[in-house]
Amino acid sequence: MQIDNLSYGSDQSGLICGYVFAHDQAGRAVHTKEALEYLQQSDTTDSASFLWLHFNLSNVSAEKWLHEHVDLPEEFYETLHEGSRSTRIEHADQCLIAVVNDVLHDFSFEASDIATLWLSVSSKLMISARRTPLLSVDRLRNAVNHGEVFHSATELLTHLLRDQADVLIGIVRKAIKKVDDIEDHLLADRLNHKRANLGELRRVLVRLQRLLAPEPAALFRLLHSPPRWVAESDVQELRQSTEEFAVVLSDMASLQERIKLLQEEIAASVNEQNNRSLFVLTIVTVLALPINIIAGLLGMNVGGIPLAQHEHGFWIVAAIVATFTVIAGWLAFRKSTRD
Repeated sequence: MQIDNLSYGSDQSGLICGYVFAHDQAGRAVHTKEALEYLQQSDTTDSASFLWLHFNLSNVSAEKWLHEHVDLPEEFYETLHEGSRSTRIEHADQCLIAVVNDVLHDFSFEASDIATLWLSVSSKLMISARRTPLLSVDRLRNAVNHGEVFHSATELLTHLLRDQADVLIGIVRKAIKKVDDIEDHLLADRLNHKRANLGELRRVLVRLQRLLAPEPAALFRLLHSPPRWVAESDVQELRQSTEEFAVVLSDMASLQERIKLLQEEIAASVNEQNNRSLFVLTIVTVLALPINIIAGLLGMNVGGIPLAQHEHGFWIVAAIVATFTVIAGWLAFRKSTRD
């Protein structure tokens, strides 16, 4: 049990899972020893076969094992430690280096629920590495485990991108449902805490769009001059997956604009309510002003107060107060109707 905890869900080398694909057959699961044998004999193995190894970078042994046993471009290790994590696919030393951002299993519209997957793809090997469990990678693993056939490592990458697009579509649908719910509350005049929910949702969508949108320049260069070992069919599939991304990101931008308009409408509604409350407070103050002034004057403990000895003095003062109150109220309502 202690060894499992120290390995972070992977074996001692940091390997989470590995699959060998050969002769148009479903992937066969392999462990570290079999993966090493394949890597050592890769020059003599069938050209149609390829290997996928998935590592957990939370295990410190993972990167060390890759340095010792796999010949990867230096750009791959640089991307593991650089600050920029925007989604992109680049061509480096006969390999495709990809940085893919995805959401965690328990994604709850929190900015911290977005994590990164790093990939190196060549004609006979795909290396993927992550620090936290991600949805799209596990969907790809499930596809392999259920017998789906992949003909190349690039096809694995394309499937991964499409899985990520599907995850994004699910997020957009959930966000639309949340926005619809907030809009229903707005129409029913029951806003309560929904304003803050809109702001959080909009910030998460902006971060998702910034991180998950593939960089257009890098993709254009890749699709314009792909590596020689990438089949034309794989290039077309990759182009289609990027088009799916574009559609999802367009929907996300439209949703952000809708949230912005809804925020403006809510702000206008809140301002209108505040103005009404301020108007009522002003009217009450104006109506209470005559009686407060007269009560203050007549309440002074000095001689010469008028009507102090008159038998109908109270009613005369009450009539005066009522008259001034009616006049003040009429003037206030007249001004409000003009405004």
